Amino acid sequence: MADMDTQSNQNSVPFYPDHVSKEAKVVIAFTVLVLVVGVIGLFLPVGLGDPADPMNTPAHVKPEWYFLGLYQLLKYISKTAGAVLPILGVLVIAVWPFLDRKPDTSRKSYQRRGIAIGIIMIILVAMTIWGEVS
Repeated sequence: MADMDTQSNQNSVPFYPDHVSKEAKVVIAFTVLVLVVGVIGLFLPVGLGDPADPMNTPAHVKPEWYFLGLYQLLKYISKTAGAVLPILGVLVIAVWPFLDRKPDTSRKSYQRRGIAIGIIMIILVAMTIWGEVS
């Protein structure tokens, strides 16, 4: 038993001088990196641009790509309907499995669902592309 302890001690690396010195080197390198970035930022600051002017909105302002379809929808219907219809659509999709209780295992119903989902996806993609190019 004593032979195993001395053998494992010979193959191990001591924590104090080795591990602590490696960690100290990493801390020093990270501190130098942070200081270099800080000094560069101090002498070469990146400007924020012109201050915001609430009376002058640029013409090129558009939402992110995932809101472009809804943005395009707002151009053609009232703002109230444009805010309420997407919420109602998401609620209908969330509640639909609880409302449709009939066991429907026919192949034709799965095809109809696939076609309906495909049409909805095509409409959403078309509205997003339309919102991007308009």
